[in-house]
Amino acid sequence: MKKWRCSTFLDHKEASIPLLNLTPLGGSILYPKTTWCYLSFIFDHKHLFHQHIDFYTNKAISTIKYMKILGNSSRGLNPVQKRHLYRCCALPIALYGFQLWYYNKALLVYLLKKLKKIQRKVVIWITGAFCMSPTAEIKAIAELIPIHLHLQNLYGHVLLWAHSLPQNHIINSLLELRNPNSQESHQLLLNNPIPKQQSSIKGSIVDMDNKFNEVFPSFSPFNHEFSLGNRLINVFPNHFSFHPSNKSNN
Repeated sequence: MKKWRCSTFLDHKEASIPLLNLTPLGGSILYPKTTWCYLSFIFDHKHLFHQHIDFYTNKAISTIKYMKILGNSSRGLNPVQKRHLYRCCALPIALYGFQLWYYNKALLVYLLKKLKKIQRKVVIWITGAFCMSPTAEIKAIAELIPIHLHLQNLYGHVLLWAHSLPQNHIINSLLELRNPNSQESHQLLLNNPIPKQQSSIKGSIVDMDNKFNEVFPSFSPFNHEFSLGNRLINVFPNHFSFHPSNKSNN
């Protein structure tokens, strides 16, 4: 993947990092920058990701504008095709790297405002409604859920996907130890801070650990209760009753 760096410089009043002078070595003077990019993720010194979301929402809007030239010149695209194009082509661009900035206790006002703006442009394009139309109603007509609910759904899948990682994965070594004797303690383990410090920690790792405690508190797939003959329905057959129903009969 191509790497590139932004070229925005800090003001002299804001610059807290000294300049790096490489002229004695035959190089140039390196100036501190407000943002930097690595693997197409745009970072800033406060980790607000405003530049990141601005870049990708503008890129998604440009993609939507180019979609208008698709289809037949006399008929164009129908609303279903427009919605599929948005969900398959434009939305993944706008949400690229959303795991970096979407987590519990994160500041999401500015980021969600930008995403809601792009979704409003999309639903107006899909439905052909007036610009003064209420957003909630035209979203329902276009069959698009609000962007914050879509992000919650995606983030929930990401947290559950992390549970399928192997036990020796670096992410699992940062989570709370369920079995202290199973592996060596990591220096950044979530068990190490005191409870007051744990309450102030925010990030995806904390959300993963909370999700594991919520969904998988004590699940063991090899427990004897899951084997044939030891299930509840086998042990207590007299406590279960089944009533078949006919769907055609109201």
